[in-house]
Amino acid sequence: MGPAELVQAAAMARRFYLEGKSKIQIADEFGVSRFKVARVLETALERDLVRIEIRVPSELDAERSDALRARYGLRHAVVVESPADASEDAADPENLGEVAADLLGELVAEGDVLGLAWGRSTIHMAAALHRLPPCTVVQLTGVYDAGTADRGSVEAVRRAADVSGGEAHPIYAPMLLPDSATAAALRGQTGIARAFEYFDKVTVACVSIGSWEPGVSTVYDMLSEEEREHYASLGAAAEMSAHLFDAEGRRIGRDLGERCITVEADRLRRIPEVVAIAGGRRKAAAIGAVLRSGLVTSLVTDTAAADHLLLETGPGPRPALDRADPDGS
Repeated sequence: MGPAELVQAAAMARRFYLEGKSKIQIADEFGVSRFKVARVLETALERDLVRIEIRVPSELDAERSDALRARYGLRHAVVVESPADASEDAADPENLGEVAADLLGELVAEGDVLGLAWGRSTIHMAAALHRLPPCTVVQLTGVYDAGTADRGSVEAVRRAADVSGGEAHPIYAPMLLPDSATAAALRGQTGIARAFEYFDKVTVACVSIGSWEPGVSTVYDMLSEEEREHYASLGAAAEMSAHLFDAEGRRIGRDLGERCITVEADRLRRIPEVVAIAGGRRKAAAIGAVLRSGLVTSLVTDTAAADHLLLETGPGPRPALDRADPDGS
């Protein structure tokens, strides 16, 4: 390209890439055809006169995110770089909660009902919230320990409601009760019943995932050794909001749900957007199981879990957005 061609190409590229003008507008300005403009812009790229970079914050892995979204048929998948010093047994990185907070800021619209389930990741997410449109916030599960309610999911609900300026509907009750009769009695109490009334109105939910082992599943930690062995014998591989799943995403141990204060699985399946927050190599298989359950539409995870999920063998997973119930297949 000669000097005149270079100057013209640079001018056209500036109009197109920086000023947002169309090829037709540029053609009118320079007195040429839009096909000539297209050829000049193409040549500018080939000759390195114009460089196009796709850049996201360094902590986000765009390629893994897109690959994970496509493989599991998710609406959104956001993969965060795992900490360089993270061990095999590390808990969910706290930056998952920060990224999930930003994602909720995108997904929640004014007038929505946001549901928050118990989980360390959802608690970190709520603490990181800085913007939310006006919305109602409801707690979807009881708490791990009633004595720590103000520092756990109850506080997460209050925090999200404060940020959004909307109503808060917390649940002051344990997640797991000794028997189904006690759980049923608690569900009938005024405050808890009021929260349950909102479950069918939830438009966006945020949940955590645990694998069936100590320290990684809240429910596992609350059960007796005999009960843990019983559910393990049924094939328990993952837990989410007090619902248990085998490796294929099928629900097991439904009797446990009768003892829990939690949103029912069928109600979760009807929520338009369910965002799961979970990461770490230790949780990877459990995340895959929950994705196969059809209860989750979006995922915030890290590179350690994503690499495992992308390398899983066997038949491709059913698209999560189908919301199909594996128990009915």
